[in-house]
Amino acid sequence: MGALLALISSISLFSATPAGAAEYRYWSFWQRGSDGWVYATQGPSIARPDDRDVVGFRFAVSADAGSAKKPRGQADFDAICADTRADDGRKRVAVVLDFGVPADAPGGQRPPKPRTACARVAEDGSAADALAAVAKPLRYDSSALLCAISGYPRTGCGEPVSGQRERPGTASDRGEADGGGDGGPSLGLIAGAAAVAVLGAAAVWQARRRRG
Repeated sequence: MGALLALISSISLFSATPAGAAEYRYWSFWQRGSDGWVYATQGPSIARPDDRDVVGFRFAVSADAGSAKKPRGQADFDAICADTRADDGRKRVAVVLDFGVPADAPGGQRPPKPRTACARVAEDGSAADALAAVAKPLRYDSSALLCAISGYPRTGCGEPVSGQRERPGTASDRGEADGGGDGGPSLGLIAGAAAVAVLGAAAVWQARRRRG
């Protein structure tokens, strides 16, 4: 019986564990590599893209870099910068802007459609310089956190998101090119069902023991 109670206790503890960490609504910064989008390890004001590089910005709700959503849409330098000529002393940087989905938008706001642009900046220009060249107005907070691109969103800056909201992969995120749920039951639901089954078996065992 002791082992059974231990099993019940461990299952109850697992099912009570929060499903995830706190989530925040913010603009994430990405760099395009040979294998696709890579979450940037430096902020856009520090990162110095090379000529013909591609950078991306995605507005979404996520808990951390591991769960952040990648920019969607065209991410090919030749396609984005086809009409922008190269100039001596300057470099061209392709910029992908993904304003996210309605489910991630602040209340009362609707995200613009994703778009791309080709920035032409000084050879030592940063990703922030490239962004400023094609997506003003920008808004930063006092800590230099990027809050808004092309005026979106109108308010807020990296604020935590509270309350119930649909998780990635649900109806609000259909059409995302960067992943989603498998439609199966959650771990919490599985753990809860297992706990109910174990408790039921324990009750039957106790009843039989008393009759015996």
